Amino acid sequence: MDPGRARELLEAERERIERALGGPRHEDDGEPADEYDPANLASDLYQDEFDEGMEEDLREQLAAVERAEQRLASGTYGISVESGEPIPDERLEAFPTAERTAPEQERLEQSSR
Repeated sequence: MDPGRARELLEAERERIERALGGPRHEDDGEPADEYDPANLASDLYQDEFDEGMEEDLREQLAAVERAEQRLASGTYGISVESGEPIPDERLEAFPTAERTAPEQERLEQSSR
């Protein structure tokens, strides 16, 4: 893949993630919850845990962007970190942070299940 195109894709991915990280989060609305109503407490707890999980996922995605930017700088972007085989441009267009070919990624995910 052309390094200029790779840089564009990675910049767009970084901007998307950073925008999502800076987006609104669940905040206490100041209204006292009925402490005897478990549904109120459960709803707030669920939302807080959901937000934490989403933030963790976004931080992992940001780390993947940083690794891809390092590979781009070192001239190894678009090369599988596992086999050294080229990653098809179509895959990089869809997943700019891809570190492996699609079959390698699928094997990795299946083995971790």
